[in-house]
Amino acid sequence: MAFHAPLIIDIAGTALTPIDRQRLRSPLVGGLILFSRNWESRLQLTALCKSIKRVRADLLICVDHEGGRVQRFKTDGFTHLPPMRALGEMWLAPTKAGHPGGPLDAIRAASDCGFVLGSELRACGVDLSFTPVLDLDYGQSSVIGDRAFARDPRVVSLLAKSLMHGMLQSGLGNCGKHFPGHGFVKTDSHAAVPLDRRSLKALLADDAAPYGWLGNVLQSVMPAHVIYPKVDSRPAGFSSIWLQDVLRTRLGFEGAVFSDDLSMAGARVIEGRAVSYTQAAIAALQAGCDLVLLCNQSLPQSDARAPLDELIDGLSQAQLRGQWRDSERSEERRRALLPSASALEWDALMVLTAYMKALDGLI
Repeated sequence: MAFHAPLIIDIAGTALTPIDRQRLRSPLVGGLILFSRNWESRLQLTALCKSIKRVRADLLICVDHEGGRVQRFKTDGFTHLPPMRALGEMWLAPTKAGHPGGPLDAIRAASDCGFVLGSELRACGVDLSFTPVLDLDYGQSSVIGDRAFARDPRVVSLLAKSLMHGMLQSGLGNCGKHFPGHGFVKTDSHAAVPLDRRSLKALLADDAAPYGWLGNVLQSVMPAHVIYPKVDSRPAGFSSIWLQDVLRTRLGFEGAVFSDDLSMAGARVIEGRAVSYTQAAIAALQAGCDLVLLCNQSLPQSDARAPLDELIDGLSQAQLRGQWRDSERSEERRRALLPSASALEWDALMVLTAYMKALDGLI
């Protein structure tokens, strides 16, 4: 049985420090997430990813790289990708000779966008991007906004499927977010705990519908730090009702489930009680998450003991006390996200016909 490594953590800078290496060697750590502070150049990013894989070849290297305002790497050859709303607008645009518009052009552009996004990240050694956003655009969420494709879940599903098709062709892993939907609430879960008071029937008919329709291409899912009180008093990422009864059983999803960042305000209170990072991680794992993220905690701390180290130690102690059990199935899901083939290096990618054609197809 492979030891379950559920933690996805971050690192401090553009190269691994001794403490980064120590944390990444922990058998509880299954990967890391990169941010803009970890970027200097393509050569530096490639060297960083290689150094991570030398620590442990099975570590999953992730990033939030959606396009638009959520794109961590934007210089030194990386293509500036459009926000996903631009693809939804193309879908609705009238079809005119010489001007892209309509569903077919939007689907083709989404596939090209996914291939460019995935190929460039894979060429530098990244394994998975936390994209696509499957939230619906109700026009009232500032944190989602133009990250969403459209309001219609059918349009969202078809464009997301095309985007993921391009990503899968490139070898990059994908993650749909934020289950069952973050687009209806105005509150930003980074700052507070949003409440969505709609019924389960309404959520399944609209916001959660893409998760059922996309099961054959969706490799992983990230639940929202949102409470849906008519379904459960806990945020979706800590709710076995949402993760087990709805996502796994009702919608039939079989891939990996990541928690959203446990440092967000929406993850720091469960049923009215403030929780530590360790308590939040245990609650997410018990509810049905396979992997849990704790971001932006590797930076120098004012106290002697960093939150990442407290989480690693706390989860280890919780395992010994029987509060959290090793899951062979969860570890299989994590490892399934690792690339199955090596990627083209950047120079070879630049002359690849499929890549050049995809660039021409971007908005």
